[in-house]
Amino acid sequence: MKYLFTLFVILMFSFSGRTTQLLVPMDDSQTNHLKAYGVSFWVLGNDVVLEWLLNYRGGSFLFPHLRAIEEELIVRGVKYEVLTDGQVNSIRNQIGNPEVNMEIVQLEKAPKIAVYTPDGKQPWDDAVTLVLEYAEIPYDKIYDSAIVMGLLPTYDWLHLHHEDFTGQYGKFYAAYRGYPWYQQQVADAEASAKSLGFSKVSQLKLAVAQNIKSFVIGGGFLFTMCSGTDSFDIALAAQGLDICESMYDGDPADPGAQNKLDFKQSFAFQDFTLERDPMKYEYSDIDGTELHKRNQNTDNFTLFDFSAKWDIVPTMLTQCHVDIIPGFMGQTTDFRKDLIKPNVLVMGENKELETARYIHGEFGQGTWTFYGGHDPEDFEHRVGDPPTDLNLHPNSPGYRLILNNILFPAAKKKKRKT
Repeated sequence: MKYLFTLFVILMFSFSGRTTQLLVPMDDSQTNHLKAYGVSFWVLGNDVVLEWLLNYRGGSFLFPHLRAIEEELIVRGVKYEVLTDGQVNSIRNQIGNPEVNMEIVQLEKAPKIAVYTPDGKQPWDDAVTLVLEYAEIPYDKIYDSAIVMGLLPTYDWLHLHHEDFTGQYGKFYAAYRGYPWYQQQVADAEASAKSLGFSKVSQLKLAVAQNIKSFVIGGGFLFTMCSGTDSFDIALAAQGLDICESMYDGDPADPGAQNKLDFKQSFAFQDFTLERDPMKYEYSDIDGTELHKRNQNTDNFTLFDFSAKWDIVPTMLTQCHVDIIPGFMGQTTDFRKDLIKPNVLVMGENKELETARYIHGEFGQGTWTFYGGHDPEDFEHRVGDPPTDLNLHPNSPGYRLILNNILFPAAKKKKRKT
């Protein structure tokens, strides 16, 4: 429910004559970084403009001093400071200095969010839905039928649940084919494909991937993690080919599929080699999981430092209170750099392994962002593991990167050209 009338009354009467604003610092002093994004989204949802102070104290937010906003910050446990206009002007002067790597971005309208996820999935099955629930950011769940029927253009931002767009059911066959949940997943997918007019699940997933690609071309914002990254690109490059063995679709894969891949169709990756063994838990050599030593104490990745005044988008997407992010595994943990297209922007990397963890690109009028790994606060998440309790991780830098992506479509100033 919106509080437009309440906010209007407050704006007109409650703070008349007051010259103060609310600063939500996003440095180490912040009590709850994740909830701060939720409040920002709530403010935008009530048609109130706010400012994102890029690289100022970890990417702080500046709100008008309205009682409703202040109460919301208090209720959600988010630290804030009341600043006079003189203090705010001093901050603006500091940020405006051409020698300082900071910028102010105005956020104007909350994007309409969709999460591509099947029925029955719980929020903790996916890091993005988990943090959306925790930060109290509204979103709609959509799946194959909605996308095939053309509903994507009604949204601004789409996240892909850690899906397998190749039609191989996550390649869980070797380890889990006897489990009821896996058998039910296969039965549901086959029934859905048939009801939508497709003879194979792989054909349905390709149609979904192509619709998502059109969504991005038309100006949509795409974000995905874990296997929703490489399996999506593989499906696009393999369109028109059968890369599924008989246990997945009832007939053998095309033995010459590797040489027929069309890398012009994919967003991020090229020249990759498919993993043809249906019993191996991997899609291709894009993923760098096998390179990791699985040492939680040393497995980290580093964020790049971008020019806030010239590289607005990657600066927004990398806002954090730390530069080194604790690593976390996934079916797709990160991406081998030599298989990433040259026009793709790497925003986070593991220098030792020569892998990229966090990448971004433009396609048509829209953008996409791929983020490797499953759960930023669960180093090695396994099937059946208990859910992550984000109440224990309110300052998670890995989750902040997800929330940066959710806010960035609201920005008025997205790019500055030389």
